[in-house]
Amino acid sequence: MKAKMKPKPENAITIAVSSRVLFNMEKEQQIYEQQGMEEYIKYQVEHETEPFSPGPAFSFVKALEAVNTRLRELYPESEELFDVVLMTNNHAYVGLRLINTINHHQLFIERFCMTGGNSPIGYLKAYHTNLYLSADPVKVREALEEGIAAATMFTQEKMKEVSETQLRVAFDGDAVLFSDESERIYKAHGLDKFFEHEKAHENKPLDHGPLKGFLEVLGKLQKKFYDKGQRMDCPIRTYLVTARSAASSGTRALKTLRSWGLEIDEALFLAGAPKGPMLEKIRPHIFFDDQMFHVEGAAEMGTVACHVPYGIAQRVPKKGIKDKEISSAPK
Repeated sequence: MKAKMKPKPENAITIAVSSRVLFNMEKEQQIYEQQGMEEYIKYQVEHETEPFSPGPAFSFVKALEAVNTRLRELYPESEELFDVVLMTNNHAYVGLRLINTINHHQLFIERFCMTGGNSPIGYLKAYHTNLYLSADPVKVREALEEGIAAATMFTQEKMKEVSETQLRVAFDGDAVLFSDESERIYKAHGLDKFFEHEKAHENKPLDHGPLKGFLEVLGKLQKKFYDKGQRMDCPIRTYLVTARSAASSGTRALKTLRSWGLEIDEALFLAGAPKGPMLEKIRPHIFFDDQMFHVEGAAEMGTVACHVPYGIAQRVPKKGIKDKEISSAPK
């Protein structure tokens, strides 16, 4: 069988995932935290023929591979494909177990970055990373500060089954796709002033947020399917799921996307209602929100939800962030 060639990093859409979000490594993480590095490495080596079970990013990565299969059929020579890089601060000793796991699950991941405890940020830049997913909120913040789209993932009790043929990505609006400008007004002056501000500025596009670039690359890939007459059978679908209300503050959100030349397939304006039930219907592979309230609400109903620690809603000091970051009231 002819091996699939890996695209060059500058042509690919690079998704960097940490080993702790691609696979479930909770038990190993506990050993590391309670018994230290030496015991952790020893345990990994002793169990290196046992594959890890899937983690929260696993279905997302499988869906990226499904999109690549369709892209290769339509554009055999193109390098505009998803390229998944396994980014881990693990010691190289753990590499064998990770490779065995990737082969066991038949994942197509060739690029590994084992930093042996060092920060991955320099490597993320070298790979032209379009999205970084990690279980470590400190590293995620570092990446965001360097202008790299990034989010924190959590190991969840339950994960709903998702499509194996269509990649579905759901985004919150403010402080995710858009800047936190409007949220700042809401936090400082309340809901009425927020509505007034949005009405007065509805023709002024919002500034971009940390995940705008990722929506942009998804849109570029979608267009490749549309150009081949496959709009109705596109293997990528995008969703805006926002607590904004359509009539009073939805106009500015939609006009902002249009001013960027970006389409979103479905826009859900929930006017403050919980996002969990809607996301349960959509069944996205991944949902991005800047508030833990919404992340937890979605995760409880089985949606893989990530936290984007960006903007005014983050009340946690930068150093010593706990895995469960707590933010302010729902937006």
